[in-house]
Amino acid sequence: MQTDKTSPAFAVAPAALALSNPSAADFASADLDILKAQARDIRDTQWGHVVTYSRKVFAPLTNMCRDTCSYCTFVKHPDDPAANIMSPEQVLAIAKKGEAQGCKELLFSLGEKPELRYDKAKAALAMIGYQRMTDYLADMCALVLKETSLLPHVNAGTLADDEIEILRPVAASMGMMLETVSRRLTQKGGPHYACPDKTPVQRLRTLERAGQRKVPFTTGLLIGIGETFAERVEALHAINECHSRHGHIQEVIIQNFQRKPDIVMANAPEPSLDDMMRTIAVARIILAPEISIQAPPNLSARHLAYLDAGINDWGGISPVTIDFINPQHEWPEIANLANSCRLAGYELQERLTIYPRYLRDGEAFVSPQLQARINNMAGSNGLARNQHLLAGSQERTIEQNFGSGGCHS
Repeated sequence: MQTDKTSPAFAVAPAALALSNPSAADFASADLDILKAQARDIRDTQWGHVVTYSRKVFAPLTNMCRDTCSYCTFVKHPDDPAANIMSPEQVLAIAKKGEAQGCKELLFSLGEKPELRYDKAKAALAMIGYQRMTDYLADMCALVLKETSLLPHVNAGTLADDEIEILRPVAASMGMMLETVSRRLTQKGGPHYACPDKTPVQRLRTLERAGQRKVPFTTGLLIGIGETFAERVEALHAINECHSRHGHIQEVIIQNFQRKPDIVMANAPEPSLDDMMRTIAVARIILAPEISIQAPPNLSARHLAYLDAGINDWGGISPVTIDFINPQHEWPEIANLANSCRLAGYELQERLTIYPRYLRDGEAFVSPQLQARINNMAGSNGLARNQHLLAGSQERTIEQNFGSGGCHS
């Protein structure tokens, strides 16, 4: 596992950029085709010609949140009739539907700590016997583990030390988008104004805490919310430095802002395809090669261009639930995505929510309570043992132990 603070990508990048340590300005002015070629070389060397996805089901545990980000449609104020906390019965019903469709991951996504801001949220939580949303989340993870074959992944935002401790035994992996390191965006008029959990220092502390506790962790950047290109590069370096200390960052998502009706940023410009590709390529060059680079396939009609920029993963795709964060964007048909990958020279394979390299480290990154389940679900290369392979538009499931031709992570 890469632990050096400087990604070995820079050993190759100077040949293309004629630089020993490219700056943000260098990356911004470099020829995009050169950046993409460099990113593809790093990707193909580390990951081979395999592109992965996780077959998941999505459980939005609560849509209440103490943050009020200007680009968010997911969050509802407690006074809104649509505000809710999922019941255990609702969680289990969604989990069972996912299990029946061959899903292996249950993604818990939820607003951050609404009980700390709103009395109504605190009262709603107390009605089901809890004082803290994180404790309820941990119990729902345990319920899913008890009643289904799924692996929980939790995206609960910023977490304190004790919150990570109670989630680690019941979550195979965790995640939180860093989004940006720009403090400007927390000022009045910015998208993160009056959002206590979106201050960069709080999110970086969560990344560090997760690393100290050896939690396989997903993070990423949200681009197009007012940050500069230099701030994107700064955020990528911050992620890489944290990973160099702990080795826990399993994937970094490069997600593009999308305009939506009824948000404060409804008229804000969206990042262009070239902007996305440049950011993806630079992420691949800066970050340690073993960190997976992901871009959501449902947030751009031209998403296959992302392959050309160096991604190796599409993230979670659900045959059951919508993308509750971006509900207006449907998931692609997995069969169509597999065919497009094949035409580009890559094979689409299904992974688990935890990446293969962490399975080789045993209990260092895998909770003992989850070890047997994960081992049973993983093939010999760490990807999903039961792959949903695709024949035309029809899916079929086979059990397969892959050899050395799989994911080179």
